Amino acid sequence: MCTTCGCSDGALPTLTDPETGETVGIGAAHDHHHHAHEHNHAHDHHHDHAHSHPHAGHEHGHAHVHATAHGTTVALEAEVLAKNNRLAERNRGWFEGRNILALNLVSSPGAGKTTLLERTLMELSDELPISVVEGDQATVNDAERIRATGARVVQINTGTGCHLEADMLARGLRTLNPPMNSVLMIENVGNLVCPALFDLGERCKVAILSVTEGEDKPIKYPHMFRAAEVMILNKIDLLPHVQFDVARCIEHARQINPDIRVFQVSAVTGEGLVDWYAWLRQQVAAGTQAQVAP
Repeated sequence: MCTTCGCSDGALPTLTDPETGETVGIGAAHDHHHHAHEHNHAHDHHHDHAHSHPHAGHEHGHAHVHATAHGTTVALEAEVLAKNNRLAERNRGWFEGRNILALNLVSSPGAGKTTLLERTLMELSDELPISVVEGDQATVNDAERIRATGARVVQINTGTGCHLEADMLARGLRTLNPPMNSVLMIENVGNLVCPALFDLGERCKVAILSVTEGEDKPIKYPHMFRAAEVMILNKIDLLPHVQFDVARCIEHARQINPDIRVFQVSAVTGEGLVDWYAWLRQQVAAGTQAQVAP
């Protein structure tokens, strides 16, 4: 777990709005933010940021040192996750109150999350309002790709952190402000370990696996595939060119999670996406029905 590996030591997270060019530090350690303007000069503005909760990533980055000295690593790990879970429940209530379907997209780097998201946005934007939170350690490259589709997006850079956390998402939501009765896609940092442990308040996790990876990924990373409600097997257009046993991969996934829903797709050719889109529509409809039920 991250309290042991210390993945959040060092650089702290930032939030960038590609539409305005504004970058804001996330966490109590940031007491200013930086505005980048198109007229080629920048301003630093000092603010006293008062947060109702401390940044969990910053806290658990320092927890390892204290835990090692006192032999209390397990207790601190539990405390960090408990705090994150409380904030995740707050996010979940916020989504439910606004009828927002929040999906946490998780995968290894290079599985095709962003490409799948781009195509989904382009093909469903006329019928489903979709906003996006992008998570990466650095750069706004993916946010710019999403912005090019016309979707509203913010970028969260985690610095040395390997996953998004509930408080990071809450800060992103304040800037993004997704509308009621909409869909929020959260593209997590490329990693199949820590994002499985950190609830963000999402409706469910969607694990994306590509055929260029091993078919044993589900049993090598069981926590993620057990936590996911959906597995998208991407890049099936490459099956003639790679050694990948689709049936064995799905067998492994269902060995870990018998109820996991599997979609076989190509985000490049569009093959199989009709089923993924149908599932999205069903989830949106189910949320709407729950809102109007007596």
